[in-house]
Amino acid sequence: MIRHLVLFKLNEGVERDDPRVVQGEAAFRALGGRIEELRFWELGWNISDRPIAYDFAINSAVEDADALKRYIEHPAHQAGVALWREFATWVVADYEF
Repeated sequence: MIRHLVLFKLNEGVERDDPRVVQGEAAFRALGGRIEELRFWELGWNISDRPIAYDFAINSAVEDADALKRYIEHPAHQAGVALWREFATWVVADYEF
C-alpha cells in the first residue's frame, strides 16, 4: 500500500470561506466516493495555530504505484487540482506502508 499525504497552504489573503476555497474543498471531498483506486480517504482543516502548520490536509491510500498514477491522472482529481492551484500551494509525501 502507498500512503499519499498532501498538505495545503492557502495563499496570503485567502480565507477558508472564500467561494473558491469552498468549491475546491467540495471537489476534493467528493473524490473519496468517485475514484475506485482510493482505499482510504480523509481530509480536513488544520486546527493548530502554530505558525508552521499548513491549512488543509488530505490523507489517502492506494494499493500500489500504478494505482497512485491512475488516481493522480483521474479527471476528477485533476479538476480539483486546477481549482486549488488558484488559491493555494501544497507539498506531497508518498510512502509505502
